[in-house]
Amino acid sequence: MPKISERAQHMPASPVRKLVPYALQAKQKGIKVYHLNIGQPDIETPKSALDAVKNNDLKIFEYALSEGNLNYRTALNNYYHSLGFTDLTTDNFIVTNGGSEALNFAISTLCDDGDEVIIPEPYYANYNGFASTFNVNVVAVSSTIETGFALPPVEDFEKKITDKTRAILICNPGNPTGYLYTREELQKLADIAAKHDIVIISDEVYREYVYDGKQQISMFEFPEIAENCIIIDSESKRYSMCGVRIGFMVTRSKKIHDAAMLFAQARLSPVLLGQIAAAAAHENDSEYILKVRAEYTHRRNVLVDLLNGIPGVICPKPKGAFYCAVELPVDDTDKFAQWLLESYSNNNETIMVAPMSGFYSDPELGKKQVRIAYVLKEEDLRRSVELLSDALEKYKLEFNL
Repeated sequence: MPKISERAQHMPASPVRKLVPYALQAKQKGIKVYHLNIGQPDIETPKSALDAVKNNDLKIFEYALSEGNLNYRTALNNYYHSLGFTDLTTDNFIVTNGGSEALNFAISTLCDDGDEVIIPEPYYANYNGFASTFNVNVVAVSSTIETGFALPPVEDFEKKITDKTRAILICNPGNPTGYLYTREELQKLADIAAKHDIVIISDEVYREYVYDGKQQISMFEFPEIAENCIIIDSESKRYSMCGVRIGFMVTRSKKIHDAAMLFAQARLSPVLLGQIAAAAAHENDSEYILKVRAEYTHRRNVLVDLLNGIPGVICPKPKGAFYCAVELPVDDTDKFAQWLLESYSNNNETIMVAPMSGFYSDPELGKKQVRIAYVLKEEDLRRSVELLSDALEKYKLEFNL
């Protein structure tokens, strides 16, 4: 029998995807599954992006440049200039196969075996996987549902910093919580990074989708960490084009950029057609973004109000992204989520949620929480909450809760 590496054996399972086999089995039995578990919007991709792929006149699908083709990096540079970062040039960008690869580049550029990255939790579960791949230790600083998942006290970060600390990784607005960090909170992180000469890795892929008149503050707005900041970005959520696998990392640090480029060259190149689609999406996109933001705002309002109307359910109102972190009156959400797919249906329908045990360093902290994505139309969200309410009652009876 082949030997499996220690790295593979310690690779954490995705809490978002580990229940997929159960969902497939439910569908094979004729049950409709409402997917609240994954950030795959039902919003249409911009027509400009679709047309750019359909109507291209390429004769050869050749390798792209390792750093990304110039026409797409020019579109990104123009986009970041529109955000106010006019000092950037196309040389500050490295195009990647999704935001995931950008995070891999950032971690592998900064960290050696045994080094540490501090992350406020709950956090995007795949951060664990990225860190594990490079034998990097995640050091969590816990936020709580009682505060709506606000940034933990700065003293909690200071206590975690050691000589192995290389970076603080944040997601803003947050996945899985939808929390939007304030300028004051981000200033505290910038001060810590400057004081200890560590890097802030800021995952800003949900930048456009913030609500109630608020605005996302980028870590690029803090000049004291100009050389100690990496922005992770992606087109997946911005333009509902998850399948094109186009993301990018941006840094003002030439030292970090040049080191990351070695990893970019080693994997050859990012997706050619994805860059063509993404470049086209950036052209005159303001109307699209405004329309989608309004739709997510409406979905959020409907979902949060309905969830908080279920006895025992707690759901803070997210300020950004398109996720809710929800506390349920159950004993174990991993068990409950599997039960929903294996044993429950109402009129041949059920829901799929993401248990949040995998979004924490200590799974017990997420034992009663799930992440719900409001990426479905209002009608489907309303039906999903009906199913959740009914399922909770039946689950409590079945397990005597």
